[in-house]
This record gives sequence, C-alpha cells and structure tokens, in this order.
Amino acid sequence: MENGNLSPEERLAGEVENDFLRRQQERKSLERRWQLNMNFVGGNQYCDFDAKGEISEEGKDYFWQQRLAFNHIAPIIDTRLSKLSYIRPALTVRAASDEESDRHSAELASAILSAVHDSCDLDEVMNRVTLWAEICGTAFYKVVWNSETGNAVGVTDDGKALREGNAEVAAVSPFEIYPYSLSVENLEEQPSIVHAKALPVEEIYSMYGVRLEGKDIKDFVTAPIVQNFDCPTNMPQITGVKHGYELVLERYIRPNAEYPEGRLTVVAGGEVLFDGELPYKNGDDGARGYPFVKQVSTPVAGSFFGASVVERLIPLQRAYNAVKCRKHEFLNRIAMGVVAVEDGSVDADELAEDGLMPGKVIAYRQGGKPPEMLTLGSVPAEFGEEEKNILSEFAKVAGTGNLSDNATSFAGITSATGLQLIIEQDDQRLNLTYNYMKRAVKMIGRHILRLYRQFASDVRLLKYAGRNNVLNLVYFKGSDVSSDDVTIEADSDLNMTPAQKRTVIYEALDRGLFNDASGKISSAAKNKILDLLGYSSFVGERDLDGLNRSRAGEENLTMLTAEAYVKSYDDHAVHIAEHTAYLLSEKVSAEVERRILEHIEAHKAKLTEDSNEKDR
Repeated sequence: MENGNLSPEERLAGEVENDFLRRQQERKSLERRWQLNMNFVGGNQYCDFDAKGEISEEGKDYFWQQRLAFNHIAPIIDTRLSKLSYIRPALTVRAASDEESDRHSAELASAILSAVHDSCDLDEVMNRVTLWAEICGTAFYKVVWNSETGNAVGVTDDGKALREGNAEVAAVSPFEIYPYSLSVENLEEQPSIVHAKALPVEEIYSMYGVRLEGKDIKDFVTAPIVQNFDCPTNMPQITGVKHGYELVLERYIRPNAEYPEGRLTVVAGGEVLFDGELPYKNGDDGARGYPFVKQVSTPVAGSFFGASVVERLIPLQRAYNAVKCRKHEFLNRIAMGVVAVEDGSVDADELAEDGLMPGKVIAYRQGGKPPEMLTLGSVPAEFGEEEKNILSEFAKVAGTGNLSDNATSFAGITSATGLQLIIEQDDQRLNLTYNYMKRAVKMIGRHILRLYRQFASDVRLLKYAGRNNVLNLVYFKGSDVSSDDVTIEADSDLNMTPAQKRTVIYEALDRGLFNDASGKISSAAKNKILDLLGYSSFVGERDLDGLNRSRAGEENLTMLTAEAYVKSYDDHAVHIAEHTAYLLSEKVSAEVERRILEHIEAHKAKLTEDSNEKDR
C-alpha cells in the first residue's frame, strides 16, 4: 500500500517504528560494547569486534595454543556490588515549614515511602539496577502506577474488581531505553525517550485489548550477545529467543509547544495501541514527565550513557590471559619435553603420538643419532613480574583495592584511626557511584509521592512499620501529600560496614551524645540505638514520649475545629510543650488560640494536681 493511502494510525505506527530504527542504528556500537562487557564478566574472554563491528571469536595462531580464561573481572564486579550493597538509603520527607499541618504531611509522605519500599521490594530492584549499571555503565528505574493492585474498592461493569492501585518500581536494562540524542546527558532534558520491550501477545491483549500474532524475538531486542561459535571456556552462550512475543515501543515526548501535556504513543506489530498525553504528573510543580530514573556507574562528559569499569578492565584481562597462557605453554614444554631427532633415524609419527613415555623402547637406525631432549631451562622471571604488575593494575583501575591482599603493607599501623583512614581511602573511588545511587533513590521517592498525589483521590488505608517496627494504620488521600522534599536519613547515608557503624555508635555513647537533659538515655534513644546495632528484636520498651507527642499533634489538629479534652494518662509536660510549640509556629485564628490556651491550662492544672498528690 502506498504511503498516501495509509490511515493516520498506520502512518503514526510507521513513524514510531522508523524513529526506533534510527535510534537503534545510532547506538549500535554502544550495545556491542555492553555485550562485550557481559561476555568478559561471564568468562567468554576470547572475543572481540570484527571488521563489521560485530562480536566474533578470536582465532588461534597455532592449534596447540592455550586459550584459558583467568577471570578477574567477575570477582571485581562482585566486590564492587558487595561494597555498594552496604548503602541502602532510607528515604524520609522534610516538612515545608514548622507548621503542624506541614509536619503531619511530611510524616505521612515518609510513611508512604516506607510502605512502597516494602511492597515493591526496592532493595532487590536496586540490586538489579546496580548490577546492570556496573556491567553496562547505565541502568534505569521505571516508576509507574498500577491500577490493578491494592485493595478492592468496587466492581466494574464487566464484573472485574476495581482496585485502589499502587505505585510500582521496576528495573530496566539499558538495552531497552533509546534516547533522542546520545549527547544529551540528563534524562529530563531529552526531547523524547523510547522504551522498547518484548512482551507476550497475551499480556499485550490484557493491557491494550489488541490481539497480535506474535513472533520470535531475540533477547535484548537487537542481537544475541555472542555469535554462534564454540565458547573457549565452555561457558553457556548468553543468548535466547522468545517465542510468541511482540516488540512494544513506548515513545514518550516531553511537554513542548505542540504537546503541552507531552505525548505517549505505544506501538506493537504495526498497530497503535495507545496515543495520548503523558500519563504521570511526576515533574516539578505538577508537570508531566518521563517515568524513568537513570543511574550510572561512572558518568561520561557529553554522553547520555555512562561508562562501566569493565571497559577499563578488558585490556588488562586480555594481557593477563596472554601472560598466563604463555607461561603455561612454557611449563608444558619443560614438563613434556621437546625432542630432537635425526631425519630418518626413527619413526617420527610414532614418537609424536606417544612421546617419550617411561619405559618406552625407541628403535633408531643403525649408525644414526638417538633422540634427545632439548634443554629449555626454567620459566623466565619476566612472566612472574608481569603477572604481578597486571594484578596490581586490576586493583588500581577497578577502585576496589582489597586490604587483605596488602596486609603486609600496613603491618606497622596499630592505630584504629589510622586503619579507618586507610579503609576510607580504599573506598574513595566508589564515592562517585554512591552519589549517583543516592540521587536516583531520591528521585524515585519524589516520583512515588507525586503518583499518590495524582491517583490516590479517594480515602485509603495505609499500613506501615512505624517506630520500634510497630504496625501503624493511617487514613489519607492524595491531596494530603503536600510535600515531596525527599531526603535520605542520616543513619542510612553512611557508607560504612555494620562493624564500622557499631564503632561510631559506641564512641557516641562514650561521649554522652545520646543523653538527655538529666544525663540519662531516654527510652526512645535506647530503642533507636538497639535498632542501629541490629538488635531491634530486643526492643521491648515503648517510646511513651513519642506517643505523647504524636497524640498532642493530633489534638492540635482537632482543636482547629473542635474542643480536645485532657486525659488522665497524658504526660502533661510533653503535651504542654507540644501545644506551646504549635502556637509559636502556627498562625491560627483567635478562636483556635483560645481553645489551645484553655487546653494548656487544663494540662497545667492536672500537672499541679499530680504534683500535690505526690507530695502528700
């Protein structure tokens, strides 16, 4: 069918597919680099780019050459992932002001983040994204609203359960994200983003109500990671084909003059599945934006995608494999021997097949020269020196110097402070990656809160783990989430091992930093210390001061419209302080001020009464 006879939907589908093919071709070299990285991490280390830019096997120069892979890249990645796993930022929200309503909104937002963190298993999602970022240099989070999850609140016309919906966070590999320009560094500044993902036709029908045929699609959308050759390390080839799938292209266009609310077009199998405005108001000031958050391992100036440490390690790995293999070949010559024979004096074929095995009888021509072993000497010392040099360069390039490997260098250091400084220097190279991880997690928190503000229009119940891991229940709706100033809790922002954290806590205890005005450690502080030390199961005493402050805050909100009554079990001193702080920080009407002042006087009266009873 000629282009002029195509329907508008067919032209739109063709435009999106052509746009995707252009982006795919532009970053082909990047994808091959990522595939090469994955090969080296997986142990397939005798492959490289051919003249066509594809990954192919490196051939042997001689049939007898050794081609063993001594994989040092995989343990380096394991070490980096282990160190990066120490930091799992706990998100909290700062109040916009000292007003009670803003403080209440910030506490609610923090509770939402805590609940979503558990329901989405955000730690596992971070592990997957960090693994992709360490190998390929870049990975992505996709923060979306799933209307088919949550508690059932009704029934649709076709009999399906109508649910509240919840925010979800998924890990997205770099193979699935195609930016408009490879030279625009920030994701938010890209004019458009294409998310290409292979989905089963049944799932496409369930999501969009369109039945497609389905076909065989290779993994990673483009091509298999390695070509079909014999893997020299007998590692399984990382490739595969998905049957009955279709490639779904989601093109997101940033809000502009033509599309003030942005545009999302979903195409699969030559058909338009959806075309409309961007679904999520996840940008600043209620603007619509992309549902993606980018995390990089090492940024590259002027590039959308970051770099991986694997790219720097590949030349060292090749050199190390070459040195080890040549060394083993030399040892084989020494062990097996190289035999010199006079031409025609022996059966050379038989000698080549059996060698000089013990007890072998060699018949040679009368008058000829018997076979003799050539003296090859010992392995040159240069092999060992080069091997050590390459191993030391591995640690320098990777930024994961292992102190246990260099323990003799620090034998004279006995000071704990000196050892701590060495440990900090050892991890310093990872700080850049840490910072990008924390930035990504903070952006995820903002996206989550903005999604709840947009979609949680009805009152809903939130269950979350509060102080001392006590289950708390709160009713809220999206309009109650007024603050999205997400920050990271101080105790989770520290890049320290558990042993280092315990040392810091013990030093703070020795210096009395946890003591209150009376010089004692409050129950709230004690419970927090036990939690930080990893003994939260030992926490048995409830934080009465915290519970009283929380109740006083609820009373402050109640007294905006009605009277609140003093209870005999209230801690009157705590209530007086909270109500006074509320009056000092809030601008309230004269009627509300009167209610709160009378309430404070009632607490003072009860406090005096209790004091008199104790004196009797």
